[in-house]
Amino acid sequence: MMLTLYDTARWPIFMKKTFSLLNKNQRFELLNLLDKDFPNPKSELNFNNPFELLCAVVLSAQATDESVNKVTPELFKIAPDAYAMAKLSFDEVGAIVKTIGLWKAKSQYLVKLSKELCDKYEGTVPCDYDKLIKLPGVGSKTAKVVLNVAFGQPTIAVDTHIFRVCNRTGFCEGKNAQEVEQRVVPLVDEKFIMQAHHLFLLHGRYVCKARKPECEHCSIKLICKKIGL
Repeated sequence: MMLTLYDTARWPIFMKKTFSLLNKNQRFELLNLLDKDFPNPKSELNFNNPFELLCAVVLSAQATDESVNKVTPELFKIAPDAYAMAKLSFDEVGAIVKTIGLWKAKSQYLVKLSKELCDKYEGTVPCDYDKLIKLPGVGSKTAKVVLNVAFGQPTIAVDTHIFRVCNRTGFCEGKNAQEVEQRVVPLVDEKFIMQAHHLFLLHGRYVCKARKPECEHCSIKLICKKIGL
C-alpha cells in the first residue's frame, strides 16, 4: 500500500532517520539547493492528460523520455483516450511504438490497460495506488509517477537515477530501488515533498551521472557523503 505524507508523519522519529547519513538540516539544504538548480521541475515526457501520461510512463520503462516523445504524438493523435486506445489492435499500436525497447509487450499493455480503464473506471485513470498497480503493465514506479505528476500526490517513484542520487549523497540508503522507495518519503521535508521526485531525477540525469558524475559542477557537493563515487 502506498504511504502518503500523512501516514509517514506519524512514524516514530527514529524510523525517519534510520536510513539517512544526513541529518534533517542537511537533507533540507540539499533539496533547497536542488530546488534552485531546477526551479519548477516537471516531467520531461509530453502529455496532455492523465491517460496520456500513464501511457507515456509505461512506454518509458527501459527507454528514454526523448524516444517516447518521438512516438507519442502519432499514437495520441489516433488514441487520445482509453476508449480509442482500447479499439486498436496490438499490431496497430506496435507499428507506432516499435522504435522503443520492449515495444511488443508495451503495445499489449497499452491496449489491455485501456480496456480495463473502460470496463472498470469509465475510461478514467484512477487516482488510487492500489487500483493503478492492478492495471496491465503498471508497477509501483509507474503508479507513483502518475499519482505525483497527474494528481499532485506526495509520492516518490524511485528509478535508477533517484536510487543513485539517494545512495551517493547519503540522503537515503538502500540496496535497491525498492528499498529506497519504501524509505525515502519520511526523510523529505514537507516543503519539497511534491517536487522531490523530479529534483532527484533531474540531478541524477544531468549532474550525478552513472559513469562519471560531474562533482566539480555539483551544487550539493559539500553535503554529499559519497562525493565522486
